[in-house]
Amino acid sequence: MKTIQITLNSIDKVKSFVNVITKFDNDFDLVSGRYVIDAKSIMGIFSLDLSKSIELNIHATDNMDEILDVLKPYVSDTEE
Repeated sequence: MKTIQITLNSIDKVKSFVNVITKFDNDFDLVSGRYVIDAKSIMGIFSLDLSKSIELNIHATDNMDEILDVLKPYVSDTEE
């Protein structure tokens, strides 16, 4: 598992993020405070405080480089 900080500060960014990660069979969790939601759930994402960066837990082993590459547009500025 790998954890990164991402920013989803617009509706379009949330939509494109969900479209990107649903292409992978891996599990993704978003953690915001005490809330943990399935990152593939667009409704779940909108229940979080999107004004701050969110922790993304990536449960993958074999295709981590590919996943991290497609997630670059969403990585929080503090993470880069």
